[in-house]
Amino acid sequence: MSDREMLIAAFLAAAGWDNADRHHLAGDASDRRYWRLARGSETAVLMDNPPGGADDPAAFATMARHLATLGLSPPRLIATDLTQGLLLLEDLGDGLFARLVAADPTLEEPLYAAAVDVLVRLQAAPPPIGLPNLSARDWAEAAALALTVYMPAAIGTAPDTGRFTATLAGMLQTHADGPRVLILRDYHAENLLWLPDRDGPARVGLLDFQLGQLGQPGYDLVSLLQDARRDVSPTIEARMIDRFVTATGIDAKSFAAHYAALGAQRALRILGIFARLGLVAGKPGYLRLIPRVWGQLQRNLAHPDLAELARICAETLPEPTPAILASIEAQCPISPSR
Repeated sequence: MSDREMLIAAFLAAAGWDNADRHHLAGDASDRRYWRLARGSETAVLMDNPPGGADDPAAFATMARHLATLGLSPPRLIATDLTQGLLLLEDLGDGLFARLVAADPTLEEPLYAAAVDVLVRLQAAPPPIGLPNLSARDWAEAAALALTVYMPAAIGTAPDTGRFTATLAGMLQTHADGPRVLILRDYHAENLLWLPDRDGPARVGLLDFQLGQLGQPGYDLVSLLQDARRDVSPTIEARMIDRFVTATGIDAKSFAAHYAALGAQRALRILGIFARLGLVAGKPGYLRLIPRVWGQLQRNLAHPDLAELARICAETLPEPTPAILASIEAQCPISPSR
């Protein structure tokens, strides 16, 4: 038994779950691991988040407590050892939005409406103190991963990012740099669970929120409706934007530019992240999602207020053709996760 397994065994024994059956659950793009534990009719989820990684288990616990105070549904913390990065969590089940909608497309609208209502409640409350608060320039530099990671992998060269970053930063300052709200950042159908026995926004179970920070009202809405992993119907996207605008009282015309600006920033950043996950982490499966993200980028860049950024991207970024994606995949190391 490895040292890590000994720590896990001791943690579960202290929590009274040492004799539980353990079944591995699918992970995500991080280094975290998950198991479902079964003890008779009871179940729980073990999160193994070793110290030294990019994600802080203490941040997860703090955010979970905050979300619970708002009447939302993060997993309840059953036991924690934050020093060792071990958390025993309430099991919210298997009702992932992505899985439910794939089985029954008529569920898309009610599930997404409930997810929008979560954002309305989340953003109406004061955010926790001490969260990261990035500037428009910081957000623009994060999006430059499209030029510094995706582009060299695609065609072997990378341009100077100065004009790109300055243009995107200015665009974000104009359209998406107002009062901050709490954003969860990875708010999409594979991180949301349907809990029909609960009421109102609490019917949406929340996962993967430990990177929550201060940001703009439209960011999580973009994450939800311009999902890198599944296509949301244009009708549902339009209806959910309208639902959000109506509930928050935001001006619809200015929000359209706000939404497009954040959507472009997010799509550009994801292009770089997915390329890096293949090239560095040996996870080329993410490359197959890039064409969808590219399509979302083009839709956002079509907004007239993003015309200058659209010109730069058209002059600079290569389209992710099958040949280019195959070339990037050929550069990816072989990993057990492939």
